[in-house]
Amino acid sequence: MSSQSVLFDAPGPRTVARHRVYSVVTVVALVALLGLVVWRLAVTGQLEYRLWEPFVTPRYIEALLVDGVLTTLSMAGAAVLGAVVFGLVFGLGKISHRRWISGPSFVVVEFFRAVPVLLLMIAVFFSWGITRGDSGAYWSVVVALTAYNGAVLAEVFRAGIAAVPKGQGEAAFAVGMSRTQVTWIILLPQAVKIMLPALISQCVVAVKDTSLGYAVAAPGLTTIGRGIYQGFQNQVPTVIVLAGLYILINLALTVLATWVQRKFVGENNPIALQTVDSGRAV
Repeated sequence: MSSQSVLFDAPGPRTVARHRVYSVVTVVALVALLGLVVWRLAVTGQLEYRLWEPFVTPRYIEALLVDGVLTTLSMAGAAVLGAVVFGLVFGLGKISHRRWISGPSFVVVEFFRAVPVLLLMIAVFFSWGITRGDSGAYWSVVVALTAYNGAVLAEVFRAGIAAVPKGQGEAAFAVGMSRTQVTWIILLPQAVKIMLPALISQCVVAVKDTSLGYAVAAPGLTTIGRGIYQGFQNQVPTVIVLAGLYILINLALTVLATWVQRKFVGENNPIALQTVDSGRAV
């Protein structure tokens, strides 16, 4: 007798046939949509070589990769590091049993979670960075992304610690460990494994949100793209190329994160499901 998953029933012949029809219809629809997009680009003259020429010119390629991609990654990296520290401090603050710590931590986290990151970026820029040139715009983006993503990570840290079985902490208290020792030695290491996927997702969000620096003329991919389309009047090709670069960056980050998760957490290992053979668990 063949083994069967205990999580769902195996589909029958009619269901399998219906799923194949859905798959074919979906593929045909996607190919038709892609063809329509290419046709519209051709009809409107967006595929002319002069519009795409900057993206095969070494000088502009270097500007996109060095002044664009590297600066974007630099801003995102600084923001992620700051957000992790911010999230750890205020996440632990929210679960503190001392109300004079948990109260202000709650207010700070909820405030920065509620404020749109673009408005926060503009507020930091016009209140601090506007007189400091490119560095002011650069750090306005970093500060805004740090505060917003840090507030989100604070909730991730709090939820991760709450997800650790209570018995872990109770056992640690029973052997005489202090609350601080229980948090840092027992709960937090286990919580990091639980919340690693959420941490990775927030890193991807931080990379994408650097594009909002366009509003404050911050350096990065969007600023380089603006200089190109203002010179060549090729807005659509520029948007397509910039979107492709962001997708490649996030795909690389996702691949790296998946490798880290497999190596240090091992959550991708298949769960060993029990099977039923002749009415007997094996």
